[in-house]
Amino acid sequence: MSTTRAAPAASRPGRPADATAPVRRPPGRADTWRNRLHRFDVRYVPYLLIAPFFLLFAVFGLFPIVFNGVVAMRNWRLDDPTLTGWAGFANFERLLDDGDFWNALGNTFGIFVLSTVPQLLLALIVASLLNRKLRAQTWFRVGVLLPYITPVTASTLIFTVVFARDTGVANWVLSLLGVGETAPIDWRSTKWASWIAIATMVNWKWIGYNALLYLAAMQSIPRDVYEAAAVDGAGPWRQLWRITVPMIRPVVIFTVVLSTIGGLQLFTEPMLFDANPALAQGGDDGQWQTIAQLIYKVGWRDLNLGYAAAMSWALFLVILIVAAVNALITNRLGGGKR
Repeated sequence: MSTTRAAPAASRPGRPADATAPVRRPPGRADTWRNRLHRFDVRYVPYLLIAPFFLLFAVFGLFPIVFNGVVAMRNWRLDDPTLTGWAGFANFERLLDDGDFWNALGNTFGIFVLSTVPQLLLALIVASLLNRKLRAQTWFRVGVLLPYITPVTASTLIFTVVFARDTGVANWVLSLLGVGETAPIDWRSTKWASWIAIATMVNWKWIGYNALLYLAAMQSIPRDVYEAAAVDGAGPWRQLWRITVPMIRPVVIFTVVLSTIGGLQLFTEPMLFDANPALAQGGDDGQWQTIAQLIYKVGWRDLNLGYAAAMSWALFLVILIVAAVNALITNRLGGGKR
């Protein structure tokens, strides 16, 4: 038997090749440009698309930060152009003995605690209620967001009327409860009264915003978890703290950090609460003057830009430390409830 194999049909002499077989052609100029455009699209176009953000950040974000750091290390007074030159850490050392700075720092922390803690707790409760089956559920969810979309200037001016000493609604409501019947509360005279008034403005504006953030996170929790907890005898309050809060811990940490940054930078509410906002005094004796107000006063009323820049860096350091501590505590508490 012969072991010779037949040649393929296409290679047999006298037989034409398959007409449908692809014909290889040398790459032309069009194919070369197409490949180059493809490589350019894959390698460089993504960087071009994100470049505007980094350019804007460099111009309006990074440069002001670096320049502010340079100003903080110099003598820079607008009312005395001759007083200039490198100051080193003199502006920062001055903060240690500045009574106005420590008074503003205490006011900032006082208002921050009175606003942030009740704000986040009430937001959790409101979100838990909105997460249940309610009639007109959409209207309630939109309603809690109305304070957030209200301009802060308009709402603060309204609250200044609410907290008026003789004709304010706040004192009228308290008088119905038996508080301040003999002498109305002067919300601008003492630290605690002014702190409570300003904290009320902040809470009114931000409770609904944080509640919607919590509600969005709660929507991802399976209903089976709550049904199993109800079978085991857990009530709504226990379900909130033992199930809901640990399972939405990333959002809780986010709101804690965001509220810390906003609370320690508080400016508009205490500024407009004053009878004469242009002075940025925070009351006759600085009862509610925050660090942000003091920075504005030192920089644009006292015209000492170098010292104001040093204060802003001190505020940045305080915010960084407090935000990190709050995030760590919230993470530990949330992890312990799992």
